[in-house]
Amino acid sequence: MRARLADTFWILVLAFIVLFAFFAVLGAFSLGDVIVLTLVVAVLTLVWITHAVWDSRHRDPHDRAIVRARERRGF
Repeated sequence: MRARLADTFWILVLAFIVLFAFFAVLGAFSLGDVIVLTLVVAVLTLVWITHAVWDSRHRDPHDRAIVRARERRGF
């Protein structure tokens, strides 16, 4: 349960970063006008990248659910 909530949190963080970038590219606001929000998103981006790198290095490459799914399909 805890892992699922953590994954949901990181997906929401990534969605917020992408949404901010989308509106910034559209020109909905100037990055200078929302400097505090820009800094918050920059920090969130660094935290998300750090999490993604750490998770990729520490995750078990043989996840039981994936192995079971492959065995069921014959791979």
